[in-house]
Amino acid sequence: MARAQGARAQMALGFETTYGTPPASGFTRMPFASTTLGAEQPLQTSELLGYGRDPLAPIKDAVTADGDVVIPIDARAFGVWLKAAFGAPTTTGLEAPYTHAFHSGSWSLPSFSIETGMPEVPRYAMYAGCMVDSLSWQMARSGLLTATARIVAQGEDVATSTQAGSPAELTLLRFGHFNGSVTRNGTAIGNIVSADINYANNLDRVETIRADGKIAGADPSIAALTGSVSVRFSDQTLVSQAINGEACELEFSYALASGESLTVTAHAVYLPVPRVEISGPQGIQATFDWQAAKDDTAGRMATVTLVNDMESL
Repeated sequence: MARAQGARAQMALGFETTYGTPPASGFTRMPFASTTLGAEQPLQTSELLGYGRDPLAPIKDAVTADGDVVIPIDARAFGVWLKAAFGAPTTTGLEAPYTHAFHSGSWSLPSFSIETGMPEVPRYAMYAGCMVDSLSWQMARSGLLTATARIVAQGEDVATSTQAGSPAELTLLRFGHFNGSVTRNGTAIGNIVSADINYANNLDRVETIRADGKIAGADPSIAALTGSVSVRFSDQTLVSQAINGEACELEFSYALASGESLTVTAHAVYLPVPRVEISGPQGIQATFDWQAAKDDTAGRMATVTLVNDMESL
């Protein structure tokens, strides 16, 4: 009997026309490092008395389908996740390279279906009605550059054969930490040790009464763009901004020599006043847990720009 292995696992994603209904075609094979996406249905223990010390049979509770997908940040496949998190982009360019601009604050987010496959068993689980609750990653000096997409799904349907057909293949063009940079108001920030970026749609699950126990949908509420920046303490620029309660523009970007790039621009970022500790003879660091807000000039909180060779996402 074959045993399932993560090395042979597959994932395909397709955007839905109708929420909760997997598309008949149009799936794309997605690269991923790991996933906890799944559905669970707990049991409710019987509370009834008068039948002796042994309990009666439990009953099934509502279905919860969600989880995380750890994905590489690259110039092609990551655009699919950006579309799911922010909505369809505005694309410009008559020929490659194409520029895809994603804007925060959209009230209408696309739903999609994800199929995870274990061909050895075989087990193919289709998760319909998926939406991105949050998308986050960390910038560092070295290591593998990955992001975590938090998914809220409507439910899970398991089959012994794939329902995704023959997914389209995307050639990876991966960014690395070495390609990253951070700027403040257009000027590079020195002495940055690490940075965290988290965009959240704060989905509100519509938990209606249904015979199948699934949710009726997931509505986006107030969005949030937050994170942290850890710097070697060398000047008072960021501290002064925090004390004065001023806003700045932070830009987190990656660029490849071949021309592809990814830029996340938080238009109005506010910094808290941090605790500056002296913990020993080593260099002193300060961590700023920043929050972004809507900028009156830009008309939005954030813009994500992806430049690649794909005409559409």
